[in-house]
Amino acid sequence: MTTLLGIDLAGRTVLVAGGGPVAARRARAMADDGAHVRVVAPHVCEDLRDLVAASLRAPLRAPSPAGLRADGEVAPGGRVTWAPRDVRESDLEDAWLVLAATDDSGTNRDVAAWAAARRTWCVHAGAAHEGTARTPATTRSGDVLVGVVTDAPAVGVPADVRERRAADAAAERRGPDPRRARAVRDAIADHLRSGGADQRHHRPAPGGLGRVTLVGGGPGAVDLLTVRGRRALAEADVVVADRLGPVDVLDELAPGVEVIDVGKAPGNHPVPQHEINALLVEHAQRGRRVVRLKGGDPFVYGRGGEEVLACRAAGVPVDVVPGVSSALSVPALAGIPLTHRGTVAAFHVVSGHDGLDAAALAGVRDRTATLVVLMGVSQLARITAQALDAGADPALPVAIVENGSTPRQRVTRAPLGEVVERAAQVGVRAPAIIVVGDVAAAGRLEPDPATVA
Repeated sequence: MTTLLGIDLAGRTVLVAGGGPVAARRARAMADDGAHVRVVAPHVCEDLRDLVAASLRAPLRAPSPAGLRADGEVAPGGRVTWAPRDVRESDLEDAWLVLAATDDSGTNRDVAAWAAARRTWCVHAGAAHEGTARTPATTRSGDVLVGVVTDAPAVGVPADVRERRAADAAAERRGPDPRRARAVRDAIADHLRSGGADQRHHRPAPGGLGRVTLVGGGPGAVDLLTVRGRRALAEADVVVADRLGPVDVLDELAPGVEVIDVGKAPGNHPVPQHEINALLVEHAQRGRRVVRLKGGDPFVYGRGGEEVLACRAAGVPVDVVPGVSSALSVPALAGIPLTHRGTVAAFHVVSGHDGLDAAALAGVRDRTATLVVLMGVSQLARITAQALDAGADPALPVAIVENGSTPRQRVTRAPLGEVVERAAQVGVRAPAIIVVGDVAAAGRLEPDPATVA
């Protein structure tokens, strides 16, 4: 049986017998934790040689997190030294932990036996059952360190105890398998990093103020929400959500998370921006973690800057998780490259509410920049008239992508001079992205028939 525990190696000596890749990997990990690693081997691999050389050049540093041992004394940072010879019993003299990782099984058994005689824990890299300690497969998520080991039946332990502790009887018969430990470790790591685990109960106790995190949710598909955004949601007590973006992710929140809908529709803003700002501040001042979940990116026509200023004016900590902007992602999902070699080398993003400025009009007229219009469906006639009045070609391709990244995605194409009529015919509705330019033509990314073998 294996009992899991943590060992503070900061400032303490660890003996590594062996100079191969396994020894190098373990030596690096223990030195990073502040241990003084003494490698004894006639020859060492390049990675270990580099580690020793780097250790000699590096100044002493405090191990993370605070450079303190359990006894309160300051421990110097880890060092790696190398004695180029065969290991001998006297090398264990002041070691707290021993790693037997030579390429000779007999030597490894000798090292394990010497350690056992001294009651020093020993990890046997080639045959775990011949050692007295195991190194788990580990993963870290923030300040959470997870270790996974596989177990084997213990001699002399009653069968009923083994059965209670064993999750898999077949695994018991096979004995310890580090590959299974790594597989479980990787699954746990994916779950933690993806934000799939509810992290609220694993945070430090609130000390007064909470904080606000603005999360860009991307164009709408849940799997286009970033990993950092998911982690923020997993730690949230309150989520203030828009109508757009990955609203389906709200179904994955833990039952106790409060969701406040402040969604805006064209011409209908039930919760004004100043009230949204006040909501964020109020909940954070009550010590809560608040996520402001937005579609696209918070700083691309998302009024995220105003929310950051409101939080800072109230003394509330605030940070931003960028999102995949709809201006870039939705055209890509529809097969429309905003820039394309030999066609156009620039693009211009505008809000439909503001109309087209001089730079946007010049790009459309001269066909030197692709025009991307957000929130422009209700203003399509005005935008089109502006472009035509500025001298744009009525035959210039236009594509309107509705509900980008969702199962309801639809693309409507028409020349600039006909797009208003075409949009009315098919019933184009918001949310939609309007793309104006040669790259919006159908078949732009189809291969040239003349070049197909």
